Amino acid sequence: MSTDAEFSKNQLRTIALFGTSADPPTAAHRDILEWLSAHYDWVAVWASDNPFKHHETSLKHRMAMLKLLIESIDTPRKNISFHEELSYLRSLLSLAKAKEIWGVEVEYTLVIGSDLIKQMRQWYQVEELLKQVQILIFSRPGYLIEEEDLATLQAIGGNYAIADLKLPDVSSTAYRKTQDQSLVLPAIKDYICQENLYTSI
Repeated sequence: MSTDAEFSKNQLRTIALFGTSADPPTAAHRDILEWLSAHYDWVAVWASDNPFKHHETSLKHRMAMLKLLIESIDTPRKNISFHEELSYLRSLLSLAKAKEIWGVEVEYTLVIGSDLIKQMRQWYQVEELLKQVQILIFSRPGYLIEEEDLATLQAIGGNYAIADLKLPDVSSTAYRKTQDQSLVLPAIKDYICQENLYTSI
């Protein structure tokens, strides 16, 4: 994990905004963050509640696990940082807060999984959001990227790109269903055991 002090604002041209419900974070989340680190000047990460999803654990626990994930990543650029202050239900509000921190001259990219493309049409003031950010889509196993959905995204103002990363076939949902410990990193596995999470699922 890094701190903003290691980068001056003058060095920042591109920032990836990665908010996730991550319940719990998996090896796929790690791979995404490592890819983002190599492609953006700064990677701002936070845990948040998705109003379209049911969450098994509290936001407090999901934040703690995401911090552990970030701490376990050692990238050459050391440009991944957790930002609790960006945690809002609405991405537009997270973006507004990011602009308070890093300014309006930076190019902001909002990172989403392919499972969210259809959902985006229902997001709060999505057309206003899409005027202010680029969209980067990661293809998740089990969620095909449909041309029709991309066309709809484009029609409402979405300027998007698709990341060239093949993600492992792991997910938070799979962990909750199977309790397969290989799907999460050791530090997160230890935290789950310590806090006795997901035991009633």
